[in-house]
Amino acid sequence: MPNPGDKPLPPYAIESVDKALRLILLMRDRGEVRVTDVSDELGVARSTAHRLLMTLVHHGFATQDAASRSYRAGGTLIEIGLAAVGELDVRRKARHHMERLAGELRETVNLVVLEGAAVRFIDGVESAQALRVTSRTGALVPAYATSGGKMLLAELTDSELEVLYHKGFSHITDRTLTDLAALREELADARRLGYAMNRGESEQGVHAVAVCVRDHAGRAVAALAIAVPAPRADHSRLRGFVGPLRRTAEAISQDL
Repeated sequence: MPNPGDKPLPPYAIESVDKALRLILLMRDRGEVRVTDVSDELGVARSTAHRLLMTLVHHGFATQDAASRSYRAGGTLIEIGLAAVGELDVRRKARHHMERLAGELRETVNLVVLEGAAVRFIDGVESAQALRVTSRTGALVPAYATSGGKMLLAELTDSELEVLYHKGFSHITDRTLTDLAALREELADARRLGYAMNRGESEQGVHAVAVCVRDHAGRAVAALAIAVPAPRADHSRLRGFVGPLRRTAEAISQDL
């Protein structure tokens, strides 16, 4: 596999960051490395190689074997890799279920994952109706303004919410939640009911309802949502989508 470290560095590169990233790639290619390997490969003194390795160990990107004294990828690095693979996996496994649900309900189906304080739309199947909500695949939207985002935020603790939103909230539409207390109330309802709604909070005229998609351990890895134009989005109709959404989310979970 070509090594990005073989390319000339751009003029804005930070040399210490470059060395740390090349070290991570070295662990990827060799599985385990020693201080001497790092020193030789990166062209740095052994003391510098040791400091680089210990910095990665401190942040969980590397771990040292007590017997051999060699270093390999740590838990943090593995979790990042698994998270990326998991996102691709849930999208792949969910696709045909989403198509079936969109055909059944004749409305747009979206799949979102939590990305910091926002949700990323990772896939969507549009309704075939002339008046429909278009797919937002790739879009990054504040989580508190979406039905899927609320479901995923409902999995967090109060302290985690405070960290995410310590700078406050952006006002997207006149219906967007604007304070933490109001968000907590909605999240409590989402936990109790098992679904969450968005009534024009991320985009005027677009309403949605969502449920969680869980992995084999019961952890919420994504949220599945139905997005509906306002003229067809009375509360009872949105509530009627919850059953099909739950069945589809459970089918995706089984495939995962």
